[in-house]
Amino acid sequence: MSFAHIASTPGPAPRKLLLISLALNLFFIGITGAIAIRQYVAPPAITAAGERGDAARIEQLAGTLPAADATILRTHFASRRAAIEAARTAYRARQETIRQALRNEPFSADAMRTAMAETRAARQNFDQILHGVVLGAASEMSSAGRNKLADWRPVPRQ
Repeated sequence: MSFAHIASTPGPAPRKLLLISLALNLFFIGITGAIAIRQYVAPPAITAAGERGDAARIEQLAGTLPAADATILRTHFASRRAAIEAARTAYRARQETIRQALRNEPFSADAMRTAMAETRAARQNFDQILHGVVLGAASEMSSAGRNKLADWRPVPRQ
């Protein structure tokens, strides 16, 4: 019995193969379509690398607020942007002093302790400036905007 004879013989085996092939093709077409639709419909989980900082966080927050309140928040953030950038730069520089203290030979626990204290102070200053932006905006927002602000939860990083 040859392969041509088996292939031409109607029976359950070729039909099963045809149905399995059809099912697999439909499965792969469905997966491809779902991925394509997700690319165009769903927003990306993490946006561009430059949008993971304070501006992106403020924008996420503003996106949940009523339009007038979102404008107030964005305006307050824009007015303090230079101070925020300076505080962030100072904080990053303090973090670098910790790294340098860890690399120093011989290691000095006192230098490390000092670097850590300076970093905590720089981080606290950075946080106070950001909190000042939110406080200033909240004092001008509507009650609905402040309630939205109170209910806001950050989007978890992925």
